[in-house]
Amino acid sequence: QVQLVESGGGLVQAGGSLRLSCAASRSILSMNAMGWYRQAPEKQRDLVAVFTSGRNTNYADSVKGRFTISRDSVKNIVYLEMNSLKPEDTAVYYCNAVHFGVDYWGQGTQVTVSS
Repeated sequence: QVQLVESGGGLVQAGGSLRLSCAASRSILSMNAMGWYRQAPEKQRDLVAVFTSGRNTNYADSVKGRFTISRDSVKNIVYLEMNSLKPEDTAVYYCNAVHFGVDYWGQGTQVTVSS
Protein backbone atom coordinates (compact mmCIF):
# COMPACT_ATOMS: atom_id res chain seq x y z
CA GLN A 1 0.00 0.00 0.00
CA VAL A 2 1.09 3.51 -0.83
CA GLN A 3 -0.61 6.63 0.48
CA LEU A 4 -0.12 9.87 -1.42
CA VAL A 5 -1.03 13.29 -0.06
CA GLU A 6 -0.98 16.33 -2.32
CA SER A 7 -0.78 19.95 -1.30
CA GLY A 8 -0.07 23.34 -2.80
CA GLY A 9 -2.99 23.97 -5.09
CA GLY A 10 -4.91 27.21 -5.18
CA LEU A 11 -6.02 30.20 -7.19
CA VAL A 12 -3.46 32.16 -9.16
CA GLN A 13 -3.52 34.74 -11.93
CA ALA A 14 -2.31 33.92 -15.40
CA GLY A 15 1.47 34.20 -15.57
CA GLY A 16 1.84 33.24 -11.93
CA SER A 17 3.45 30.27 -10.27
CA LEU A 18 2.53 27.46 -7.90
CA ARG A 19 4.37 24.51 -6.44
CA LEU A 20 2.58 21.27 -5.75
CA SER A 21 3.87 18.66 -3.33
CA CYS A 22 3.09 14.96 -3.09
CA ALA A 23 4.17 13.18 0.06
CA ALA A 24 4.42 9.40 -0.17
CA SER A 25 4.06 6.94 2.69
CA ARG A 26 7.06 4.92 1.54
CA SER A 27 10.30 5.41 -0.30
CA ILE A 28 9.74 7.11 -3.64
CA LEU A 29 12.85 5.38 -4.94
CA SER A 30 10.95 2.09 -4.69
CA MET A 31 8.33 3.30 -7.18
CA ASN A 32 8.33 2.11 -10.78
CA ALA A 33 7.06 5.57 -11.73
CA MET A 34 5.78 8.62 -9.91
CA GLY A 35 4.42 11.91 -11.06
CA TRP A 36 1.49 14.19 -11.79
CA TYR A 37 -1.67 14.00 -13.84
CA ARG A 38 -4.49 16.49 -14.21
CA GLN A 39 -8.16 16.41 -15.03
CA ALA A 40 -10.17 19.39 -16.19
CA PRO A 41 -13.99 19.35 -15.96
CA GLU A 42 -15.54 16.88 -18.40
CA LYS A 43 -12.14 15.85 -19.73
CA GLN A 44 -10.02 12.77 -19.26
CA ARG A 45 -7.14 12.59 -16.83
CA ASP A 46 -3.89 13.36 -18.63
CA LEU A 47 -0.23 13.04 -17.85
CA VAL A 48 1.52 16.26 -16.82
CA ALA A 49 4.97 15.14 -15.70
CA VAL A 50 6.41 11.91 -14.38
CA PHE A 51 9.60 10.25 -13.24
CA THR A 52 10.03 6.93 -14.95
CA SER A 53 12.91 4.53 -14.43
CA GLY A 54 15.90 6.05 -12.71
CA ARG A 55 15.79 9.82 -13.05
CA ASN A 56 14.16 9.90 -16.47
CA THR A 57 11.28 12.32 -16.85
CA ASN A 58 8.40 12.76 -19.27
CA TYR A 59 6.42 15.94 -19.73
CA ALA A 60 3.24 16.74 -21.61
CA ASP A 61 4.04 18.94 -24.59
CA SER A 62 1.71 21.62 -23.26
CA VAL A 63 3.80 22.13 -20.11
CA LYS A 64 7.35 21.72 -21.41
CA GLY A 65 9.49 24.68 -20.51
CA ARG A 66 6.98 25.88 -17.90
CA PHE A 67 6.64 22.99 -15.43
CA THR A 68 9.41 21.12 -13.64
CA ILE A 69 9.11 17.89 -11.72
CA SER A 70 11.59 17.21 -8.94
CA ARG A 71 11.88 14.99 -5.92
CA ASP A 72 13.37 14.75 -2.45
CA SER A 73 14.16 11.10 -1.79
CA VAL A 74 14.93 11.77 1.88
CA LYS A 75 11.53 13.35 2.58
CA ASN A 76 9.77 11.10 0.04
CA ILE A 77 8.17 14.06 -1.69
CA VAL A 78 7.70 14.75 -5.38
CA TYR A 79 7.20 18.35 -6.43
CA LEU A 80 5.70 20.04 -9.45
CA GLU A 81 6.91 23.57 -9.99
CA MET A 82 4.49 25.37 -12.30
CA ASN A 83 5.48 28.68 -13.87
CA SER A 84 3.87 30.92 -16.48
CA LEU A 85 0.51 29.43 -15.65
CA LYS A 86 -2.30 29.73 -18.17
CA PRO A 87 -6.07 29.49 -17.72
CA GLU A 88 -5.98 26.20 -19.61
CA ASP A 89 -3.85 24.74 -16.80
CA THR A 90 -6.91 24.89 -14.57
CA ALA A 91 -7.67 21.36 -13.36
CA VAL A 92 -7.55 19.00 -10.44
CA TYR A 93 -3.97 17.76 -10.18
CA TYR A 94 -3.41 14.21 -8.98
CA CYS A 95 -0.26 12.57 -7.75
CA ASN A 96 0.30 9.05 -9.06
CA ALA A 97 2.69 6.31 -8.07
CA VAL A 98 3.20 2.89 -9.57
CA HIS A 99 4.50 0.37 -7.06
CA PHE A 100 5.02 -3.27 -8.08
CA GLY A 101 2.69 -2.68 -10.99
CA VAL A 102 -0.16 -1.22 -8.92
CA ASP A 103 -1.40 2.32 -9.48
CA TYR A 104 -1.94 4.57 -6.46
CA TRP A 105 -3.55 8.02 -6.53
CA GLY A 106 -3.74 10.95 -4.20
CA GLN A 107 -6.97 12.77 -3.45
CA GLY A 108 -6.19 15.59 -5.86
CA THR A 109 -5.59 19.30 -5.42
CA GLN A 110 -7.39 22.04 -7.34
CA VAL A 111 -5.42 24.52 -9.40
CA THR A 112 -7.35 27.45 -10.82
CA VAL A 113 -5.72 30.01 -13.09
CA SER A 114 -7.67 33.19 -13.70
CA SER A 115 -7.25 35.26 -16.84
